[in-house]
Amino acid sequence: MDWTEIVVTVEAEKIEQASDIALMVVPYGIYVEDYRNLESETQEIAHTTLIDENLLTKDRSKGLVHIYIPPHDNPSEAVEYLSERLTAAEIRHETKTVPCKKADWENNWKAYFKPVPVGEKLLIRPAWEDGYNQDGRTILNIDPGLAFGTGTHETTKLCLEAIETIVSPEKTVLDIGCGSGILSIAALLLGAKSATAVDIDPLAVKTAKQNAEKNNIDPRRYTVLEGNLADKVSGTYDIIITNIVADVIVLFCQKVAEFMNRDSVFITSGIIDMRENDVLCAFEKNGFAVRKRREKNGWVCFECTLKNT
Repeated sequence: MDWTEIVVTVEAEKIEQASDIALMVVPYGIYVEDYRNLESETQEIAHTTLIDENLLTKDRSKGLVHIYIPPHDNPSEAVEYLSERLTAAEIRHETKTVPCKKADWENNWKAYFKPVPVGEKLLIRPAWEDGYNQDGRTILNIDPGLAFGTGTHETTKLCLEAIETIVSPEKTVLDIGCGSGILSIAALLLGAKSATAVDIDPLAVKTAKQNAEKNNIDPRRYTVLEGNLADKVSGTYDIIITNIVADVIVLFCQKVAEFMNRDSVFITSGIIDMRENDVLCAFEKNGFAVRKRREKNGWVCFECTLKNT
């Protein structure tokens, strides 16, 4: 059976907000077309002024969000939800649906995923891209497949920026809801001693292992488990990362202290700003102190420690 592609067209200045709403429909499988800063972004990322002629003719006043719905889901429900949320946010929009072979969308979005610097130390490189300027950064090769985590979403960037400031050679890492494995693999590339990654989706587990191989990670340093949150995890860790959604973070706050050392840091993101207070209440209730807050385009990331440390 075919998948369904939903294409939402909005005013370009509303594209980030529309993308955030789209990510409430599916946790992965979207890509965004936004050509407002085409020349400057191409120069910054690829260090070239050569741009495909077809891209130069794109309408820069509009942005497009592409969402992919699997055969077993009802696309009309997704369209109704999107329209309701976009209207409530006062975002004018046009929506269309078209049949789409799974193989098509798995590859179409790759045209929009280019090497991108994150923080001060990393360059996220799509595994199929050869044209990039390393500029002294650590290269993280990534092929997310159908798993969440390319490094382009704000929540992933926020977590990566936090990781690079606290990772060190003796640190152990636990990555809950690892998706493509991008966060735990980044920690290892930046010098962490070892990492354990967990995801409930067997496809994500497979993808994380494959991405570790693409980055020449010693398998003795990296363990990937299939499980629901930390139900398969034992031991304690120096850095614990969860980049999921607010409701799951609130739930996990009840358990995460079991896996923390005295000086451990809990990095958590996936929190849209309207849910920030819910997460802060969960921190307070479960004995966490926020030591740093980061924000990008309405998404929030926290670094927390236990209050009794």
